[in-house]
Amino acid sequence: MQVLSKIADRAFAVVDRAAHGCLVRMGDTPVARTAEIAILRSLFLAFLAPLIAAPLALSMILSPAVALPLGVSVVVAVLLISAVSALAVLRLRSPDGVSDMTDLSGPGLPLEACPGLVLLLDQNATLQSAGGRDAAHYIPYLREPLERAFAEQVHVTDRIAFVSAFDRLRQGDDAAMVELRLGRPVSGSDAGRFMNVRIDLSARRDGRGQFAGVVGVMRDITADVAARAELARMAGEVDQANDAKSRFLAAVSHEMRTPLNAILGFSDILVGEYFGRLENDRQREYVHLIRQSGGHLLSVVNAMLDMSKIEAGRYELMLEPFPVAEAINECESMLGLQAREKGLTLTSRLGRDLGEVTADQRALRQILINLVGNAIKFTEPGGAVTVDAVIEGGDLKLSISDTGIGIAPDKIKLLGQPFVQIQNDYNRCYEGSGLGLSLVKGLVALHGGRLTMTSRVGEGTVVSVTVPADGSGAGRDNGTEDGNMIEFPPRLKATVDRAERPQEERLYDDAKAKIA
Repeated sequence: MQVLSKIADRAFAVVDRAAHGCLVRMGDTPVARTAEIAILRSLFLAFLAPLIAAPLALSMILSPAVALPLGVSVVVAVLLISAVSALAVLRLRSPDGVSDMTDLSGPGLPLEACPGLVLLLDQNATLQSAGGRDAAHYIPYLREPLERAFAEQVHVTDRIAFVSAFDRLRQGDDAAMVELRLGRPVSGSDAGRFMNVRIDLSARRDGRGQFAGVVGVMRDITADVAARAELARMAGEVDQANDAKSRFLAAVSHEMRTPLNAILGFSDILVGEYFGRLENDRQREYVHLIRQSGGHLLSVVNAMLDMSKIEAGRYELMLEPFPVAEAINECESMLGLQAREKGLTLTSRLGRDLGEVTADQRALRQILINLVGNAIKFTEPGGAVTVDAVIEGGDLKLSISDTGIGIAPDKIKLLGQPFVQIQNDYNRCYEGSGLGLSLVKGLVALHGGRLTMTSRVGEGTVVSVTVPADGSGAGRDNGTEDGNMIEFPPRLKATVDRAERPQEERLYDDAKAKIA
């Protein structure tokens, strides 16, 4: 059956090409109409049986030498008369001789009103007719398009994409879209150029639902392709600049730590007066300031180095089980003196079931120190800073709350960017490099965690960090729920429910950090 079907398809294709050639030579239009070709095909099929039966019937009356040519002539004559009559009736219904493709977009809509180039392909992807408002723009890129497989017009590397899209329509899809390149066949300065086009293909089916061909609308997307290439080039340059910046920060950080170690070491010797007492208190004060400034600069350099490692994907987490309560107590002991000197109350509240967690112990301590240090720095004397820790649903949740100055809604969106501080009348006098929160978000992201912030101006801020307690989030691809990657350095995003909380800002962000 398949062999017979293929033979029939080939026979129909031969008949269609012959009918198309005759109509083009007879008519005043360069493109034959599909309806006329269909009529001629139907008539040919209808007269196949009489073409054999008529000579046989006449041979019973006349001699075979006379019956054979007479019968064939009569049948062919009747076929030609029927074909001319059918074509005349069809053309009387459309006196302007407009191709039946004009009916594809609706009654009364001429094909010349359609933008781009409209193509009519048969079941074998052979171009039967073409037209459209911008046909003159596309014709130079097509080589004798009529009665040729359209795939021959396409760049050789794009033919598979076109054939695949056409086959999907043949298999039952209603529409498909494909981007191709058409090559200019002429010689001269334009030789070798290509036109980038997008073709929207729609399947045509007969009354029985059988695949009858394809209608395609071609549009020039050369400008779009050029814009994509330019965007890709600019994105590559941005990535290179970002990598160069990261390498620069890492190199500068390493170079600065060497002299800083000498400054801190010798200032420690002078502060301890190991090689003799200093002459007066002013000298001791100056040496103490040198030691204090060197220590602050070293902390900034270390933060820059950690940021560079995270951004470059070279920050390696050392996961190990450890009691999280000890890390919180160490942080409280380390920063307790600073809080007391400022007149603050630093306390911690630990859950009863708080035991060991699997994480990078150094990174978790750095998260706590940075967040608690920020809370102390931006809380006025007499206030309180509280650290809460609890295990909820297999996750470790750390909350650092304070009664500090809070953050204004229009400023909170700037948080999380490296070297950015919120400058206003409250905290303009506070020191800091602006790296703390950005570093915290990067470390939280490496653990597969989440950072949440709630703040009210004049009332305080609550920062919550949630990470998997078993370390399963480390190395996990942390994108947003819709699959979009979050840029690094991480930037906090604000969503405000002004109807219920006019002065409150809530920030939910799954920061994305590169992982080695």
